[in-house]
Amino acid sequence: MRALCWVAADELAVREVPDPELRNERDVIVRVRRSATSGGDLPLLAGRDPLLRAGDVLGAEFLGEVVEAGPAVRRHRIGDRVVVGASVACGGCWYCRRGRHSCCDNGAPDVASVDPDRWRSDAGSFGRPRAAGGFAGGHAEYVRVPYADVGAFRVPDAVDDDRALFAADAAPTGWLAAELGEVRPGDVVAVWGAGAVGQLTAGAATLRGAARVLVVDRYADRLRMAERHAGAEPLDYRRTDVAAELRERSGGRGPDVCVVAVGVPATRSVAERLAGRDVDRPDAVREAVHACRKDGVVVVVGGAEGNVDTFPLGAVTDKRLAVRGSRRPDLRDVPMLLHRMARDELRTEHLATHRLPLEDGPRGYALFRDRADGCVRAVFTP
Repeated sequence: MRALCWVAADELAVREVPDPELRNERDVIVRVRRSATSGGDLPLLAGRDPLLRAGDVLGAEFLGEVVEAGPAVRRHRIGDRVVVGASVACGGCWYCRRGRHSCCDNGAPDVASVDPDRWRSDAGSFGRPRAAGGFAGGHAEYVRVPYADVGAFRVPDAVDDDRALFAADAAPTGWLAAELGEVRPGDVVAVWGAGAVGQLTAGAATLRGAARVLVVDRYADRLRMAERHAGAEPLDYRRTDVAAELRERSGGRGPDVCVVAVGVPATRSVAERLAGRDVDRPDAVREAVHACRKDGVVVVVGGAEGNVDTFPLGAVTDKRLAVRGSRRPDLRDVPMLLHRMARDELRTEHLATHRLPLEDGPRGYALFRDRADGCVRAVFTP
């Protein structure tokens, strides 16, 4: 089958790879109909993960049709149209039983051999190296989906592919950010980053009753999109004193909830990491901590992957802030989000700004990486 593979830093290619096979009685094989780029792919594209190998298939977000199912699969039949959650979780461990699938102990089975800090590890993920399970990604014609009854979800007939695709990761991440922030009716919420996750965080905050939602970014097209589709108030940090505006629009206190959804910088190389420069860019995190009102909540989703220095811990303690974070969402919200999509309460198809055949995957990732031509997400069709 054809698949979009990592070759070397900033080099992708569509290659012939072996067809996936059932390896476990709880597996299904999905014929992919849509797959999307993701911000978590950018460090891989840049070659920043030393465990990535030439030929690894990328793609954490995809949707397709079940074409084969293991004998223990109960929720799915051949022909079902399903969206697959980005987290690979077993459904039975201590964390999964509590709905914390992103913390699954068994989703990344080989992690103990590659991650000496075992307690830090989260669930597996598609299109990631061995530390995240080594599961081939969704930029392919077919994908093996383990624990299918846990991580694959039937798409309602009323929801088309372009909308349902974002229930794989971006929409659950946005909802989780609002949930971790404990957004309540009447709250003022500020979101740093107007990409797909930032916009869907803004939309989730609105659905949870926030009185005002402000989105901070520097890309005018993304800010317009957040205003139009999420009802957010745009703030261009190049032209605005963000801290002053946030105080002004929150009664002088600062936002009740500040969410950092700026993604991972895609420029640091493996050589830089080996040289000791394993430091994320904390500008937005620092700004969020200082902007948030006393006794508020700061949420960081996705982005951070290494160490952050000069973190304003004193401001956290002085202001009695709660700081929460998550790299990937749990799976429990996907059915609810699909139902909201079916009721037209949640629209995501506008985020698919570029639709390309799989053969154009390298160009799609270049557009996505460089944010060229107004690209928010590139969506591929095998």
